[in-house]
Amino acid sequence: MRCLRWSAGTRAARGLGFSVGCGVGAARKGSLPALARIGVGVRMASGDAAGGAALKKTPLYDLHVAHGAKMVPFAGYSLPMQYQDSSLSDSHHFTRKHASIFDVSHMVQHVFRGPGAVDFLERITPSSWHDLPRMEGKLTTLLWDKTGGIVDDCIVTRLGDEEFFVVTNGACLEKDVGFIRQELERLKLQDMVEWCVLQNAGLVALQGPGAAKVLSKVLASDIGLDTFYFGSSRWADLKWSEAAEPHPVLISRGGYTGEDGFEMALDLANKAAPTAAVVEALLKAGGPESVRLAGLGARDSLRLEAGMCLYGHDLDDSTTPVEAGLSWVVSPGRRTTAASFNGAEKIIKQLTPRSKGGSGVERRRVGLLVQGAPAREGAEIQHDGQKVGVVTSGGPSPTLGKNIAMGYVKDGLHKPDTRLDVLVRGRKREAIVTKMPFVPANYHRAVRK
Repeated sequence: MRCLRWSAGTRAARGLGFSVGCGVGAARKGSLPALARIGVGVRMASGDAAGGAALKKTPLYDLHVAHGAKMVPFAGYSLPMQYQDSSLSDSHHFTRKHASIFDVSHMVQHVFRGPGAVDFLERITPSSWHDLPRMEGKLTTLLWDKTGGIVDDCIVTRLGDEEFFVVTNGACLEKDVGFIRQELERLKLQDMVEWCVLQNAGLVALQGPGAAKVLSKVLASDIGLDTFYFGSSRWADLKWSEAAEPHPVLISRGGYTGEDGFEMALDLANKAAPTAAVVEALLKAGGPESVRLAGLGARDSLRLEAGMCLYGHDLDDSTTPVEAGLSWVVSPGRRTTAASFNGAEKIIKQLTPRSKGGSGVERRRVGLLVQGAPAREGAEIQHDGQKVGVVTSGGPSPTLGKNIAMGYVKDGLHKPDTRLDVLVRGRKREAIVTKMPFVPANYHRAVRK
């Protein structure tokens, strides 16, 4: 594993040790070797150049090929679209009924640590981090200053008082690194925040209602899965073979499918857990009737049914969280004119009703049920023959047996049951605005009393 680090000073390679809580009342020291400053124009990894460069491979590339995967380019990596023994629809249904393993190692893993970490995150996101409990995480958005546009969406988990684990999108690697470096400099926090980007780090998602049962079979000890709720993280020792020594990994309960599940960061502790061996152990532990490999195709249809955004399609630099239907990432205590996060002036105005002097928004993200042929990204949305928006994601829903889509429409046309039209191959198709998620979420949450 490599960790690229940005800090004030020279470009010389350095070592960085950082502490993370592990288990109850314990701590482990993680040594991340071969660090280097992240500067303008520095390549993040071999083969990451634009235009004709070789695709990068995740730690699971050989396993995918061995299992008959159809590999496709995605976010600069060669990743599986599907596997030879399962159609996209079959894989989708299997995940909803049982459990599937997804390779998400192309996602970018960051660690922010130091006395300025909380302040930094509270400037570049609209969420509150000073009061987030240890080993809890949540979705948020990185924001451009002034415009409030979304740089990327990400998951942030608090590992310690001054330490955070952040996962961003692989396709946004160079932009995100440039943005973070720029903001550290602009805010003069270089000496207050240690930041490293994990390279070639294994990240595996186990998703589906059977995920907990499968995971339990490779845990070296009981970590209390029944009380391990959505949005929480725990350190756990995995044991993937009788001969293997247990390795600590960070397990977070959540995912990108709307189902119960876990994401496992395999490279954060003293020694990286072998990603392929862990996946093979999960497959063996569950057996083919309980757990299988799944690719990008099923992941996309699952996240669409769950009403989850894909950056570069449903979110971009020109879209604010309010327009995207993500107003909830703006923490209640930060919805004031005194808020200092990037883009606060614009976003607070958008959150404020026009009747109270706010600006509102001109467009909103909506869910659509589309009649006839499926509407794909870029399809025009009309109302009374006039263009009022555009589809950003769309396709058949294997679970519902209907065509679904997400897109942006003019404010006022976003209310459920509003009837619109979508142009599909030049023909109008009726589309009805509907609430999202299209399929109810199945997260493991604490029962409210």
